[in-house]
Amino acid sequence: MMDSGRGPEQCRHGKYGQGYSVDVDALREQEYPLLSQTTYLDHAGTTLYAKSLITAFSRDMQSNLFGNPHSMSVSSQLSTQRTEDVRSRVLHFFNASPEEFDVVFMANATAAIKLVADSFRDFDSRGFWYGCHVDSHTSVIGVREVAKMGYQCFHDADVNAWISELGKAQSKAPKLFAFPAQSNMNGRRLPVRWCEQIRSAADGGANVFTLLDAASFVSTAALDLGDANAAPDFTALSFYKIFGFPDLGALIVRKSAARILERRKFFGGGTVDMVIASGAQWHAKKETTIHEQLEDGTLPFHSIIALDAAIDTHERLYGSMANISAHTGFLAKRVYDRLSALTHFNDKKVCRIYQSDYGNQALQGPIIAFNLRNSRGEWVPKTEVEKLATLRNIQLRSGSVCNPGGTARSLGWVGAELRHHYAAGLRCGDNHDVLGGRPTGILRVSLGAMTSQKDIDALTDFIEEFYVEKAPRILSLNPSMDENNVITPHFYVESLTIFPIRGCGAFNIPKGRRWVVKKEGLVWDQEWHLVHHETGVPLKRNEHPRMALVRPFLDIDRGILRVTCDSLNDQLSLEVPLTWKDTCMTLMTTPVRLSCQRGSVNAYRDRLCLRAYASPVVSAFFTEILGVPCTLARFFSQDPSLDMQLPQLASTWKDRLRRYTGWEVSPSNRSARKTGQKYLLLSSETSTLIVSRSSVNRLNETIKANTEHTSDISKVIAANLFHGNIVVAEQTSERERAEQPFIEDHWSSVRIGQDQLRFDVFDPCLRCQMLFVGQSMGPRRNEILAALPKMRKADGKTMFGRYAAISRNAAYTGSEESSSKTIMVGDVVLPSYQNH
Repeated sequence: MMDSGRGPEQCRHGKYGQGYSVDVDALREQEYPLLSQTTYLDHAGTTLYAKSLITAFSRDMQSNLFGNPHSMSVSSQLSTQRTEDVRSRVLHFFNASPEEFDVVFMANATAAIKLVADSFRDFDSRGFWYGCHVDSHTSVIGVREVAKMGYQCFHDADVNAWISELGKAQSKAPKLFAFPAQSNMNGRRLPVRWCEQIRSAADGGANVFTLLDAASFVSTAALDLGDANAAPDFTALSFYKIFGFPDLGALIVRKSAARILERRKFFGGGTVDMVIASGAQWHAKKETTIHEQLEDGTLPFHSIIALDAAIDTHERLYGSMANISAHTGFLAKRVYDRLSALTHFNDKKVCRIYQSDYGNQALQGPIIAFNLRNSRGEWVPKTEVEKLATLRNIQLRSGSVCNPGGTARSLGWVGAELRHHYAAGLRCGDNHDVLGGRPTGILRVSLGAMTSQKDIDALTDFIEEFYVEKAPRILSLNPSMDENNVITPHFYVESLTIFPIRGCGAFNIPKGRRWVVKKEGLVWDQEWHLVHHETGVPLKRNEHPRMALVRPFLDIDRGILRVTCDSLNDQLSLEVPLTWKDTCMTLMTTPVRLSCQRGSVNAYRDRLCLRAYASPVVSAFFTEILGVPCTLARFFSQDPSLDMQLPQLASTWKDRLRRYTGWEVSPSNRSARKTGQKYLLLSSETSTLIVSRSSVNRLNETIKANTEHTSDISKVIAANLFHGNIVVAEQTSERERAEQPFIEDHWSSVRIGQDQLRFDVFDPCLRCQMLFVGQSMGPRRNEILAALPKMRKADGKTMFGRYAAISRNAAYTGSEESSSKTIMVGDVVLPSYQNH
């Protein structure tokens, strides 16, 4: 069993692929083909299963008939026999004697921990006392909620002090101390010798017990339970952390401590010999083995049988856990050395790593928890790093990683501060990355048996490319502005674009057509949404990229919205009237939530009703395109007694619809609104996105100069890729006029067109990953990925374009028709500058 003391020399120096059946790269190609296109660095979440494991399990399932173990049939007895064989193999895997230990199969490590908690709760009417280490997983900390006799959270020094006092304060009530063998946050390995020390100090154990959370540790290290006197009383683990499959866990019980589990009140099928259901409340528990008393209901016997193939495959490929430990320890040291050496141009460190004992396997596992800083010492937001890593096909994890104590300690947070931030809106998994000048979470990379040197290089090269700042460039995100350096060129509207259906294709407003602007923004912009047919939740393009294939076209002369799809060869179309007529819409009956709101403008937050089309024609059209049951919905802020006219489709589409669904399409195919059904209201951001042509040109220049990072697709980036509504260009025909890229950063407002319509300019647009996907669901634009985050990054966030909204000073009054103002392509744009 590994300890925290300085181990032998072989613990300090691992080898790459030590003891593996073949070279690591060849192993990955044969057994893990899905890794060819990605860098997977989240093995602490789960490692990956080998291809031959699935093949062997499938062959086993096809060759044998396995029945429910709770029977005497041949198939049932086969399942029982195989289950017990695997139980023995598990004990052997951890060098645990079947005379001293038993294995209870559970869903996962958390379920095993809960079983121990429930048993302690029921053992004594007075309850039990509980202590756990600050580096524990959330599931271990959760046990405190059922500990009636008190709870204490320990640091290392506290544990040693508590152990020294154990012999002086004996109690008949049980005590349980829990800790992780390895922190799942930063890979720090804790001294498992505490188990033996506690048992010795408590006079052979008495009523003091130990619970070891081994889930993180056993993924890359050998847990040796050969010495029962030094072993934990209860060991919780998850097999998918070791083998990738099956999704199964276990509680390994030291038999001499099993008495604490015997008084658990709940009993399930298979754990009792007899039950009286009516009359006297009596039952008799099984007394044969520990696992028979605790394994409630039918075991996941197929998963247990799969574990047999998993152990075989694991041993064949890797030889032993010692080999994996040596391999991952070697790579973890390489990661640490490279990341800790990264510095900015001013010699400030790029990475803050929250552990330093890499190279000593007794003290440190292959997990690296870190945060990034820029050259000014400011923290880079973790979610932005994770998003950019995702675009580079690097899979890591961010947040508190279910280790609240270790994360808070590493980042310097105390409970009162965290509760204050929670009250202010901080939640697990949100994008509140930095509060009060400190990170709220960490970035974590974790290595596994099949991690390669190429994975390590991909990670470190990524951080070096995007987050190591070189000597300052001439380009500046916020150049100083004064009367001497402000050039006042002639700005004009180069193009106008709206997105009638949110997340779908763009509609370019024709030149020469004046376009109405209302207080919500450009008319018809994001008027419609695609929503899930059952839940009513709006679909997001990053989850459904085929939304990019949906092409809306506004035929103003005919008063319709025509929708086509690039993937339909016969160019079938759906036509939706722009006017409100008849009674063909029903209301959403489930909450509708807008995600990825446009901008942070608070000037207008009209409460609008989102209503869905009732006709199955609409649902069938979009469902076929996206492959998910969905329909079209529209914002509605007019008289709720009005509904929309039945959409029109070509007859060929109607014929296809009949064949596929049996629906009859006719003007009478309508669903009336139910009496008393309520409208669902939601806020709608009413901002307009302005993109500068000069800024796009500068980006293209940077991409051209950065050709080593580009792909073989077109290097010229079009302005419409940024999903802007108004593209503003500069008139630079005169010799002394030069483009001023990113001049829009200094605009406080702009006036556009003959009506001098004023837009107040607000926050920059923080770019999400969908920017890097082409308008036609094409490949990710790697050239933007390489250039834009470097050019346009502030506080770790990539930005391009500015949000604007109709000025409050231009508030609309009177009827909607008389108050409408317009803009068009070619209109003059007059900006006002900040501090001017």
